[in-house]
Amino acid sequence: MRGIKGSAAAVVVLAAFGISAQPWAQEPGSPAAAAYLRHCSGCHGADLRGISGPTSGPALKGKDFAAKWRHKTAAEFLAFVAEKMPANQPGSLDGATSAAAANFVRIRNHLPPAPAAAPGAAPSAAALLESVVLPGDAEDQDSTYTAAVAAHRDLLGRLRPVDDASLVAPAAEDWLAWRGASNTQGYSKLDKIDRSNVARLALEWSLSLDSGTNGIAPIVHDGVMFLISGGTVRALDARNGDLLWKFTWPVAPGVFIADQPRGITLYGTALYVPTVDGHILALDAKSGKLLWDQAVAPPAQKYWLTAAPLAVHGKIIQGVAGCSSNGTGGGCFIVAYDAATGKEAWRFNAIPHPGETGGDSWNGAPWDKRYGASVWNTGSYDPDLNLVFFGVGQTYKISTLLDPQKQKGASSDALFTDTTLALDPDTGKLVWFYQHAAEDVWDLDWSFERTLVTIDGQKVVITGGKEAVFDALDAKTGRYLWSYDFGLQNLIAKIDPKTGRKTYDPALMPEFGKHQFICPSFIGNRNWQTTAFDQASNILYVPISPTCMDFWRSGHSHDDTFVHPGDLGEMTMKLRRPKDSDGNFGWLAALDVAHQKIVWTDKWRAQQSSAALATSGGLVFNGTRDRVLRALDSSTGKTLWKAGLPALPNSFPLTYMVDGKQYLALVTGGGTGFDGYVQALTPERAPASGNKTIMVFALPDAPP
Repeated sequence: MRGIKGSAAAVVVLAAFGISAQPWAQEPGSPAAAAYLRHCSGCHGADLRGISGPTSGPALKGKDFAAKWRHKTAAEFLAFVAEKMPANQPGSLDGATSAAAANFVRIRNHLPPAPAAAPGAAPSAAALLESVVLPGDAEDQDSTYTAAVAAHRDLLGRLRPVDDASLVAPAAEDWLAWRGASNTQGYSKLDKIDRSNVARLALEWSLSLDSGTNGIAPIVHDGVMFLISGGTVRALDARNGDLLWKFTWPVAPGVFIADQPRGITLYGTALYVPTVDGHILALDAKSGKLLWDQAVAPPAQKYWLTAAPLAVHGKIIQGVAGCSSNGTGGGCFIVAYDAATGKEAWRFNAIPHPGETGGDSWNGAPWDKRYGASVWNTGSYDPDLNLVFFGVGQTYKISTLLDPQKQKGASSDALFTDTTLALDPDTGKLVWFYQHAAEDVWDLDWSFERTLVTIDGQKVVITGGKEAVFDALDAKTGRYLWSYDFGLQNLIAKIDPKTGRKTYDPALMPEFGKHQFICPSFIGNRNWQTTAFDQASNILYVPISPTCMDFWRSGHSHDDTFVHPGDLGEMTMKLRRPKDSDGNFGWLAALDVAHQKIVWTDKWRAQQSSAALATSGGLVFNGTRDRVLRALDSSTGKTLWKAGLPALPNSFPLTYMVDGKQYLALVTGGGTGFDGYVQALTPERAPASGNKTIMVFALPDAPP
């Protein structure tokens, strides 16, 4: 067979792979083309003519390719691709994806594709482990290599499935979720590292990662650490950082690259991974093999998946952020996928349509002219109430709320911005909502963690906005309980003691050309650096970095400029110090939530740059922009240990235990949008970004 044009049989075969039988100017979005672009074009080029550079690969089109493969069968080529490709992780693609990509290449070379293989049984765990090998030619290796491979396989083979109960109450040795568990408390029951010995902590191991956004949140289960950096997922031996497997998701040329994902989720026997180009992947946790791939939205819509998914009742629930770069209104959303198949189960719009609950709160603007409501962070889950809790950010177009619209008298609260949403995880139905700040036109969103705690027997949701004002809500009903204001803002003039409704100082409402001094700035008095909570003491540990800003409304009231953090087209902002600042811009405060009072506050010159981590050892850990990681006495705030780091600790610290040894870990390297802005407050501190590095500390082993 010389070609396929005009062949009825070939049309059938092409259809089996989702490939059009038309000449290949045709169907760039077909499954076969998509498979090639995602998994092969990074080395061989979108046009199959090869590329040069670190990921260089030969041309897959032309005389050389034809000479090598023209006289070999399609099955031989497919077998070669399945076994040897991608070069950085041979054999990592599932059979359908590998076959589709291989057939795409053959058809572009006017060679017949192979017929679709009959579906077979799922591979056994043993078969999956056969793909886990160390680099090099196994035939030339010695007994040390053989032992290392066996040890890696044994470690992966001992990974237990993760169920709903595990995510709610993980084993103390594990760090199973973004903030340890589905309550997002950022707390560990481990106590082998405690007040008495923390001063002896020393670096145990470290590993450089791929470049990209920081804010990375590793997870650990049964001695295996999983993390994502720059689109590469790694499974590591949590004792020493040895690579067990890795998976890289290549982004097709021309695809919009957003803020990169920072977290991943274990559930069942799979690892669930958001990608930089808006996909959710399911990988086999023991091998890194791709199980399924689901696009959250077309690439042109340019949504961002920054948070780790939340796994509940067989569903993978993902918050979506951005919702402005594409120039299309309608806002962001939360979406759930079937964990086994990747099929969408439900979708909840973070901005309601007219006629829905909250649909009349947008000053009369049509739904497609409502912007923002990003879901930046992972949700929380309470199994007794069977509710998931998500935080929603602000609008991205303030003129929609400030300027007259066609519908007079409409509310401009802008639901569900700056809101806590309580959803049924099985259906996605809204059970209750509470808006913490209505009509936010200063980019002071409340999109951060929703911490689930118990106070005097009552289940409570606690969360704080950029103002460093914290609200407490009844987790069952959403009823307002109380607020605590750290006293670092001048925008909220009054908080209703019964409803929590915030009243703004009318003198600080945006006006064209009128400069106003507002605290906090758009960076906030607190930001993505999450709190930690100790249920035994009812103490919430809060990272704070006080800021203010010069603010004025700019542009034309009816222009089409969108509001982006850091590029606020309808507003102009300049970061300022608080007027009464003592020069210390990094605080860690201990808030007694049972009595709403501060127990202690420790302050440093450098701003907070990591989340907080509390442990049963009487410690709270945090990192600051002076490249320091600290351990403080959780009762007094006294610094008991600190370590100088090679770069900024912009991430989520965690602790775990393997073989009876407790470890402390975090990722350094800067790389968050927060860094560039706050540097102006401490100009004597030179930027300290660098390679992303996972750093792991432990107590020295006792001498033999």
